[in-house]
Amino acid sequence: MAELRFHDVLLDTGPLVAILNAQDNAHSVCVETLERIDAPLLTCWPVLTEAAWLLRSNPVLIAKMLGGARGGVFQLLPLDENDLDNIEFLRQRYADLAPQLADLALYHLALRENLDTIFTLDRRDFTVFLQANKLPFKLLPE
Repeated sequence: MAELRFHDVLLDTGPLVAILNAQDNAHSVCVETLERIDAPLLTCWPVLTEAAWLLRSNPVLIAKMLGGARGGVFQLLPLDENDLDNIEFLRQRYADLAPQLADLALYHLALRENLDTIFTLDRRDFTVFLQANKLPFKLLPE
């Protein structure tokens, strides 16, 4: 039986940090999940900024992360001032969760690009956020 593969997957901060940092508790499961995802993973600058903050004590890992875009492992989806109104709408809508900007940006991108799969360790926010069709997102790792 063929292994189930995933494509057009949004990448959140948690798995990005876990993949880069072998000491992370989620490293193994995230690396195993990554092997089932077709490159490139899709992400955005707020995710990279958050990951860089978490990896700030290890500049080698930050350099590896930045090299991921150049190497085609992940692709940065554009965000500009045209996206701000919807991100702010989502922030207000889910204010009770107090989601991070990176999560709101990914959620906005999922809606804007009609993506249904998110590689995240954040079950708190991403189990509440719904697709435009009101269905839950597919979350990896499963």
